[in-house]
Amino acid sequence: MSHVSHTEVAPEEGVNYMTDERPIAEGEIGPGCKKRDPIVIARDVTRSFGGINAVDVEYLEIPRHKITALIGPNGAGKTTLFNLLTGFDIPQSGTWEFDGRNLAGVSSYKVARMGMVRTFQLTKVMGKLTVMENMRLGASRQQGELLRNALFKAIWGGREKEITEQADALLVKFKLDAKKDDYAASLSGGQRKLLEMARALMVQPKLVMLDEPMAGVNPALTQSLLDHIKNLKAEGMTVLFVEHDMHVVRHIADWVVVMAEGKIVSEGPPGVVMKDPAVIDAYLGAHHDVDLGAAEGIRELEAVLEADEESIVGTEDAGIIAPEVVVSGLEEEDRK
Repeated sequence: MSHVSHTEVAPEEGVNYMTDERPIAEGEIGPGCKKRDPIVIARDVTRSFGGINAVDVEYLEIPRHKITALIGPNGAGKTTLFNLLTGFDIPQSGTWEFDGRNLAGVSSYKVARMGMVRTFQLTKVMGKLTVMENMRLGASRQQGELLRNALFKAIWGGREKEITEQADALLVKFKLDAKKDDYAASLSGGQRKLLEMARALMVQPKLVMLDEPMAGVNPALTQSLLDHIKNLKAEGMTVLFVEHDMHVVRHIADWVVVMAEGKIVSEGPPGVVMKDPAVIDAYLGAHHDVDLGAAEGIRELEAVLEADEESIVGTEDAGIIAPEVVVSGLEEEDRK
């Protein structure tokens, strides 16, 4: 059998996905807006735990061949939505489809075989297997997994050689080739993230879903991960990722979806979403003792956040409260 490239997604004729500036949304931009070419469509998807609505998504479309960031405060329901879409959890209600095929009730392994794969917030590499063995596990169509074939290498040997070649190429690309014979447990946190991403590509996916890919990663590897995510788009794949770092979101996302208390409260291009009052409220609502409707309250909030060591407000990376929003709010209040 001939070697199969890991980038089987065929680009649209004449389209460069990295420079494609065609509009993503059809019509007015807002929560639940229609997309020009959606790959995922979810309707009335709900999931509750103990009476608390973790997910309550009325309507959502994920644009094809784009990088979409799913953002929101802790407890917004982002990972739960990931679990529902990929078959790792069962919703109370709702329907959703991937690439025109209904996924409601479809098992997670079947979802992956259809080309919709995900990584996890806490990496799921097999520590007691080598890096190469981890990669081989990610491939599909392995005849040797059937008990009746296991003893007959003539049946599965060719496919294993093909898988190994594919894995070797990906490990070189992700700069893990020197580690291929090492146990996965010996890798750093960032290298495990890279391995999990590389392993996900073994099934030649159409949609890659990354749950907090930058969490716990050494800053030295952050740029490498960002480049790999952008490269997935360049090769014709769609990316949906959960992220808290707004600098990362602004750097690579084409589209941003914002969740709060299980609902979609905003979506649009990064520059538009960061200025949306609903987004500001979703992230800063914890400061409930500050009156955001008053100029004095906004100044007080800025002072509180600038004094917080973990806050980026007041730094060059500030993005949640856009300066123009703060300024316009202050001017409007001062005019009263």
